[in-house]
Amino acid sequence: MQAVCAHAGQTCLRRLLLKTCPQNKLLHSCFQLLLLLLCLALVVFAFTMSGSVSSWDTLPLDEYYQRLFNQTRETKFRPPPFRVHRNLTHTRIPTTAPSPTPSSASVSPPTTPATTLPPHFHQAYAPNYHFTMDNPDACKDPPFLVLMVPVEPKNVAARDAIRKTWGKEPLVLGERVLTMFMLGQAGGDPNSLSGENLQHHDLIQSDFTDSYQNLTIKTMVIMHWLAMRCDNATFAMKIDSDMFLNIGNLVDMLKKPQIPRANYLTGMIMWNRPVIRSKNSKWYVPEEMYPEPQYPTYVLGAGYVFSNDLPARFVDISGTIKPFNIEDAYIGMCMKRLGLAPTSPRTLRSSKPITPTTIAASSRGSSPTSWAPRSSCSSTGPT
Repeated sequence: MQAVCAHAGQTCLRRLLLKTCPQNKLLHSCFQLLLLLLCLALVVFAFTMSGSVSSWDTLPLDEYYQRLFNQTRETKFRPPPFRVHRNLTHTRIPTTAPSPTPSSASVSPPTTPATTLPPHFHQAYAPNYHFTMDNPDACKDPPFLVLMVPVEPKNVAARDAIRKTWGKEPLVLGERVLTMFMLGQAGGDPNSLSGENLQHHDLIQSDFTDSYQNLTIKTMVIMHWLAMRCDNATFAMKIDSDMFLNIGNLVDMLKKPQIPRANYLTGMIMWNRPVIRSKNSKWYVPEEMYPEPQYPTYVLGAGYVFSNDLPARFVDISGTIKPFNIEDAYIGMCMKRLGLAPTSPRTLRSSKPITPTTIAASSRGSSPTSWAPRSSCSSTGPT
């Protein structure tokens, strides 16, 4: 009985195997076909990527991705283009950034800014302004030294103080010295300024808004006036109205034969000064105005002396430099573009440690630093 059952079981198993064998063969054939298609796909892919593979052989993979991500980052954070004023005629520019016209949109390379720029820094090319008050014959007799004093229109007291002290003498050590005041536009009675100029013949006024943020414009207009009206002077000095100048010592220094009369700029030199990015600071400069982390070497704006060949060169090169609101550092940028460097005179020293918390002369100083020449110039106000 057991033998019969065993024989019957083997017969059933044999029938089951014979029944499933064709199914296994079909699955095996399908698998082989799928594997063949996959191999063909890999061959095609390898052929199309042969160029990329050859480039990877010469460039490490991590360097490849680093370069790729750097390019993406630069594209994303590239600052907007800036309009550079190159018109050398005396024209008055608008108070807001001009909008692009259909015809200018197709011109290459583009010069129209992608965004509206603040008026206080996109208008910085001095020939775009004109003088509303002038003394064009002030340098008819060639001066040895011209003292250019930027001052607020309403600050008559400062002008009178200078006229009674270091700006009083027209002749110092046998050399002619001329003192002129540079003003912008502000509220007030224009007739009072006209009367003051008729009395003293020492006011220059241009059609920019007189404000702290516009000091770069004011300084460049000073340079423009020197280049236009007083190119026969030997030296010039830009000095703030709240400084006291020992004019005798200065003239004595400039008369020395070792002082160059070309490509010369001297004052308290600032090296490696960081750009202040804090919006709460008086000297805040956004990255779209000046993207570098440090300023070029410059001289402190409270007072600096230069040979009178430089003003025309400053005005000319300023047409290629994006302006920012730190006027002394901007002059440093002009010097850098001209391939020049300021000179440090031995008569200048720091009056206290130079830190961002100290300022020149008073709370309205020109730069976040403090200085006083040893024998030529010192502050009339608290430091």
